[in-house]
Amino acid sequence: MRAVEEPIITPTVSVVVLAWLDEPWLQRSVRAILDSKGVVADVILVDNGCTSQDVVEIGAWDGVLVVRPNTNLGFAGGCNYGLSFASGAYVALVNSDAVVEQTALAKLVHMVLPGTDELDSVAVAGGSIRLSEDPSLLNSAGNPVHVLGLSWAGDMGQPEVRTDPIDVAVASGACVVMTRAWWETLGGFDDAYFAYHEDAELSIRTWRRGRRVVYVPDAVAIHRYEFSRNEHKMYLIERNRLMLVSTAWSIRALILLSPALITLELALTLFSLKQRWFGAKLRGWEWLWTNRSHLRDRRRVLRDELAVTGPTWMSRLTPELAENGSVALPPGAGLVNFVMRWYWNLVKRLV
Repeated sequence: MRAVEEPIITPTVSVVVLAWLDEPWLQRSVRAILDSKGVVADVILVDNGCTSQDVVEIGAWDGVLVVRPNTNLGFAGGCNYGLSFASGAYVALVNSDAVVEQTALAKLVHMVLPGTDELDSVAVAGGSIRLSEDPSLLNSAGNPVHVLGLSWAGDMGQPEVRTDPIDVAVASGACVVMTRAWWETLGGFDDAYFAYHEDAELSIRTWRRGRRVVYVPDAVAIHRYEFSRNEHKMYLIERNRLMLVSTAWSIRALILLSPALITLELALTLFSLKQRWFGAKLRGWEWLWTNRSHLRDRRRVLRDELAVTGPTWMSRLTPELAENGSVALPPGAGLVNFVMRWYWNLVKRLV
């Protein structure tokens, strides 16, 4: 008797794209997603306060759903809102200024196939984010996370020579895929992050739950990256770094790292005074104090879901600072790295 062949089912992916202010790459970003091969992609376009008419035009395209929260929810809240409308077996986040190559989403989906939800299996897959001015160069190959909570774009400005997926601390939120079930298991992002470090928290939570986060070198997204530094951005970056450390690091880790954490805080305070964003640093401290009940609640959530030891998941962190192509290391960074490397080797089994 002739064997009955099972039909090949093309994976369905719901992709959230956020639109805020002027979005010169929005149409090409959404079009590239819809033209993806190897998956059936639908786009949930979140109007976070877009000032162009592109949202209206794109909303008439097949496969696009425009949703309007009527306020700017930030990246974290906007993604949460958008994915509440998701119907695909997989979900993806793609920046509105990023253009995915045709097979990028399919390659990421392949890494997080359902039914592989046992410990040590891949739960989150991030794409290879390339610089639009030279797509042979990386914008991010996954983001490192320092033991003191700092995070940056990994391997920025470097050529990509790898071909195989590798484990990374954080998959960049500029192009990332997971199953909808995993997104719902985590409950998405914490809205309080608004923007910056929310992808770090999600990836770290994945590692803490015993699953893996990978970077896929040939799942390429071209990113119109523009480096900027302003007071509000520094407020969010610094506030969110402290939020991440205070909720995800164990009490023992916080105690062991307290000399370095205090030293970094003093250094960043002096730096903020020099660069004239001390007011942002101050507002960050104020927010953390005012919202300490949220931090306690969030810490409890992360503690209760922990499935591996502290040394296991914290082995994904680095004690060394690295240049990322847009920010040079300060004088003395080599000595700081030497001391932190030595100290981390001393205490990492105790965290």
